[in-house]
Amino acid sequence: MSDQPRRPRPTGKPHRRPQKDPVRVLAFEALRAVDERDAYANLVLPPLLRKARQSGDFDARDAALATELVYGTLRGQGTYDAIIAACVDRPLREVDPPVLDVLSLGAHQLLGTRIPTHAAVSASVELARVVLGDGRAKFVNAVLRKVAQHDLDAWTERVAPPYDDDPEDHLAVVHSHPRWVVSALWDSLGGGRAGIEKLLEADNERPEVTLVARPGRATTDELLREEAAVPGRWSPYAVRLTEGGEPGAVDAVREGRAGVQDEGSQLVALALANAPLDGPDERWLDGCAGPGGKAALLAAVAAQRGAVLLASEKQPHRAGLVAKALVGNPGPYQVIAADGTRPPWRPGSFDRVLMDVPCTGLGALRRRPEARWRRRPEDLEGFAPLQRGLLRTALEAVRVGGVVGYATCSPHLAETRAVVADVLKQHPEAELLDARPLLPGVPALGEGPDVQLWPHLHGTDAMYLAVIRRNG
Repeated sequence: MSDQPRRPRPTGKPHRRPQKDPVRVLAFEALRAVDERDAYANLVLPPLLRKARQSGDFDARDAALATELVYGTLRGQGTYDAIIAACVDRPLREVDPPVLDVLSLGAHQLLGTRIPTHAAVSASVELARVVLGDGRAKFVNAVLRKVAQHDLDAWTERVAPPYDDDPEDHLAVVHSHPRWVVSALWDSLGGGRAGIEKLLEADNERPEVTLVARPGRATTDELLREEAAVPGRWSPYAVRLTEGGEPGAVDAVREGRAGVQDEGSQLVALALANAPLDGPDERWLDGCAGPGGKAALLAAVAAQRGAVLLASEKQPHRAGLVAKALVGNPGPYQVIAADGTRPPWRPGSFDRVLMDVPCTGLGALRRRPEARWRRRPEDLEGFAPLQRGLLRTALEAVRVGGVVGYATCSPHLAETRAVVADVLKQHPEAELLDARPLLPGVPALGEGPDVQLWPHLHGTDAMYLAVIRRNG
């Protein structure tokens, strides 16, 4: 609370002007953008932080706190909603969304951070005064004082249904995932309770920043000279920034010689690049190349082998991002804006084809926590025809003896094995290869022949990969 002297209103009643807290106001603005515009926090937050730094309001600690408040609130939204619902006298749908955002920010400070209880409540009430007005601030104060009566473990025991009665509902509340997502992940993962709980916990952890040293342009030794940098776990080109380092401060990243890329994405691209094939190895295709991370790595590897990469992306603005990512590549390449289901290239034109298809993104919930609340089961039906069509295009684009990598950042069986199985039924000339040897040193890859990576097992996004060779 502010220590400014109180100023009397004309009525004579005591009054104090609300004190603006730049960190919490920024966090509130980011949450409103996510809610009102269906924006993604990883796209909304950086420009807000840059503007705040330029204004002189923020230092590095402020930026770190604002980031934690936004991402932590989004990750815990399901759990916090259940707790807040137990503390209000009306259904949550009747609470105005801006008020609910302030309550959620307060709940996260109380239950998910080390901020002292008094400071968390008073800062949230002050935020409410600034962005909502005095009347709603009183409501926020009353609710958060109830929330503060218990810690997170005690609250989840109160609001989550017993595990034995409904395991999926229990896990959904405790680990803040929609029930249908819990069910889908559990089906894909298999096994008992321990595995799914570890996966859900990993989804709620803030991921490390991982860099990729693009071959022929940067080295891991160069990146490892950065503060708090350590080698990647599996990719020979990966370097992790273990203390939340700022990638934009790395010279090689600013110059485009390195990039920010999850290690799972690196492994998928490298697996396709190293898959065995018969005959020449000169023309490669990235058929869904936006925003360009895998294309940049493939182009660099291709250049070292004397091969040429064609990077195709349907959306022109995303094709522009691909072109930007490939600037400076040491070998020849081409970027085009084209619909992968109606391609401009001739059948059998390529030796290697990567098709990283659009999907629900359930494998990247660590990075885009709001996606779990935005996606619906019916989204799967929308993606299904596109995913199958793109895989068919890939099999037609590759020559006899060439290889296709079908990849997706979702572990949902409807987007992975079901797609591959359906398309292979229509293409008896195609053979599913064992992808596990193409990820050397990576443990826990299952029974094959396809590969599913997991956050809790591999420290990566939940990338899926099937490698297919065309035999006729």
